[in-house]
Amino acid sequence: MLIPGAGGAAWYWHRVVPELRARGHEAVAVDLPGADESAGLPEYTDTVVAAVGDHDDVVLVAQSMGGFTAPMVCARVPVRLLVLVNAMIPLPGETPGQWWDDTGAPAARVAAAEAGGYPAEFDLATYFLHDVPAGIAAAGAEHARPEADVAFGQTCDIERWPDVATRVLAAAEDRFFPPEFQRKVARDRLGIDAEEVPGGHLVALSRPGDLADRLVECLP
Repeated sequence: MLIPGAGGAAWYWHRVVPELRARGHEAVAVDLPGADESAGLPEYTDTVVAAVGDHDDVVLVAQSMGGFTAPMVCARVPVRLLVLVNAMIPLPGETPGQWWDDTGAPAARVAAAEAGGYPAEFDLATYFLHDVPAGIAAAGAEHARPEADVAFGQTCDIERWPDVATRVLAAAEDRFFPPEFQRKVARDRLGIDAEEVPGGHLVALSRPGDLADRLVECLP
């Protein structure tokens, strides 16, 4: 079960789904109402729970802002494994809007840019598309949609991190959430080590085969 990041477009996972199926797994990418100002984290959670339905032996994979929805899903349905991919890792009761300053994400991004010699000012090409094939990036334009503001003010409605085996995958070339930053957040908040994978922030678009391999390797 694949949860996208901000905007909620299931298309983000369209290159990974066939890779997972080719490896013998059922794969479902969930489309979330990310642009809907009347929907937010509770509705995203409801959508994923409905997609899980009566499936058993579920592995939940969450990208970027999907990290806020994933633990809320785990609190409602049985999940075998949770895999966070370049994901925001929330504390109970934290909002996505608070997460940035709470974790120091903006400063980490700028520091990595200065060290890496690319612009610190955010733009899509530099931070999201730098390693995505040009044809895929162009096709993605019609699937791109904004994330409504409402979700950024809503809390991750869990009392504690769910009792589910959790893995954190951090892409080595992620410029938006630099890997060292992801490692620190994973240690501080979950007490686990993030595992490095190749690719940038949108690794499902740039390195789908490598990501599918790692997801399968994560299975207990």
